Amino acid sequence: MVDEFDEGYSSSSFSEYLRRHAPELLPPTDFGVGTAHGDIAPHGTTIVALTYRGGVLLVGDRRGTMGHLVASRDMEKVFITDSYSAAGFAGTVGMAVELLNLFAVELEHYEKIEGVTLTFEGKANKLSKMVRDNLPAAMQDMAVVPLLVGYDVDAIDPDKAGRILSYDVVGGRSEERFGYAAVGSGSLFAKSSLKKTHTRGIDEDTALRIAVEALFDAADDDTATGGPDVLRGIYPTGILINAEGAQQVSEDRFVEITRALLADRAGH
Repeated sequence: MVDEFDEGYSSSSFSEYLRRHAPELLPPTDFGVGTAHGDIAPHGTTIVALTYRGGVLLVGDRRGTMGHLVASRDMEKVFITDSYSAAGFAGTVGMAVELLNLFAVELEHYEKIEGVTLTFEGKANKLSKMVRDNLPAAMQDMAVVPLLVGYDVDAIDPDKAGRILSYDVVGGRSEERFGYAAVGSGSLFAKSSLKKTHTRGIDEDTALRIAVEALFDAADDDTATGGPDVLRGIYPTGILINAEGAQQVSEDRFVEITRALLADRAGH
């Protein structure tokens, strides 16, 4: 039984409870001073986020690399974290998946204990602290760089309720005011693509198309980014969040978008 009056125990934080009573269950952050792990742990690469009229979208490529090798062609990099938020990552896969899974549990735990969901600002602050706690691992080339997206149910204008927050390896965060963002090794090329195609007020279908097109462009110039792979039937994964909540984008929808883009680029 949890002692609610235990000094130093925060009843609304699941990770703080684990840190106090079962720290071995938390993701490790210290792997030995002076040890480089970048070439032995799979890394995830490019994900993109953009707002559209009435919501926000998060899409990730599927490639994972290990040094100069392709470690995985069908990796999942974007996850629903609660009813109105989602997060994706670039960086060390094992660390990132554990961190985002724990983040989702944190949000669920808070809602059960407090009886209300965290505000979007609260979610952003909590993820910032979790990224900062991973700093010892990041200093040993085991960094996790997330993107957090969400629908702000407290927003005055529903058409501007979609929000995007990017992070650095020390937990610093910034809101993307232009309505789009990308992280990972292909982010430079993805952002260049989004800069030319994204405008405020676009509809959901247009947002999906230009997100996939940004991954196409990133894959053209970055070997660690995997574009849609028609031969193997591997397509991006994505999450849409609007007033109705977060939902996974179906593979059939990505197949349709990919075929249309390929036809356009082939001149048909």
